[in-house]
Amino acid sequence: MSGATTASSGDHNNLRLPTPTLDAESQTLLQSISAEGGYAYARMAVLAVAGDQSAAEAARDMAWEQLHSGPWHSVLPVWRDAYSMACLHVAKIHFAAGEFGEALGALDMGLIMGGMLLRKDLHDSVLLVSSEARKMTKSLEEASGDFKGERLVPEVPVDVNEVLKILPCRSLTCKRVEKRSGLSLEGFLRDYYLPGTPVVITNSMAHWPARTKWNHLDYLNAVAGNRTVPVEVGKNYLCSDWKQELVTFSKFLERMRTNKSSPMEPTYLAQHPLFDQINELRDDICIPDYCFVGGGELQSLNAWFGPAGTVTPLHHDPHHNILAQVTTVKDLFLT
Repeated sequence: MSGATTASSGDHNNLRLPTPTLDAESQTLLQSISAEGGYAYARMAVLAVAGDQSAAEAARDMAWEQLHSGPWHSVLPVWRDAYSMACLHVAKIHFAAGEFGEALGALDMGLIMGGMLLRKDLHDSVLLVSSEARKMTKSLEEASGDFKGERLVPEVPVDVNEVLKILPCRSLTCKRVEKRSGLSLEGFLRDYYLPGTPVVITNSMAHWPARTKWNHLDYLNAVAGNRTVPVEVGKNYLCSDWKQELVTFSKFLERMRTNKSSPMEPTYLAQHPLFDQINELRDDICIPDYCFVGGGELQSLNAWFGPAGTVTPLHHDPHHNILAQVTTVKDLFLT
């Protein structure tokens, strides 16, 4: 599947992205950017409003440079919003030309790297562009039906004896983690959450649409193929050759399918708020009620996609975790 979708000539005369927040906040934001020395950015942004693609891209490049001028935590919020603004201008120009793939790419970069001020405009624009793009291909309803195409992950039975052979010596000498099916919220709170004891909860995800849909390349490509996502390349982030890339989701899936990334350099999507970015995938999962038994709020909702052999080094998380394994298997080491 191509990373770009383009409407045929004559189909896009009236295509326009409504951006109410940008329209309302543009003048104030440009004043704030100018106050931080962004006079050249402001000039380019004004030209971008008139449909000057070169100016829109120049403004985006200027904001990008500011995002990378030092540690991420030291970047001024106004420059993150400036980047979102420029991405919206670029997307509006591509969308008006019927270049839906390019428009989605710009919007995704705004969601990934931009600030919070224009986030609703970015999300709403993604929905509109995605809707128009699907009109040029097969519809989402067709893609989410009864799949007969290629599976992303082949169904391979797990041989427990083979797994035990590759576990490190003495790794199972600790107390075995309990497995519970149909665990009540009260039982989870009393027996596991409050004592701080791990547990494997089974038979609690059968109703998730992701359990069937995410195994099919046709579906994933249809709902997210043109979206840009951050991926990690390398055995793990401690390796010297580890790096990050921005690729379309379809390209990432293709790497997984064909094993173009070597076992020593796997490509994987890790710890990314994918469901905030791609609403169609968010609709395929459910937040387990177990997440709220402690009375607090959900701290984060992240996704991991990766081939066999993906490794995360031992680490400590500052809050409790519930890992929902949608497909295949994952080995976990608790210390």
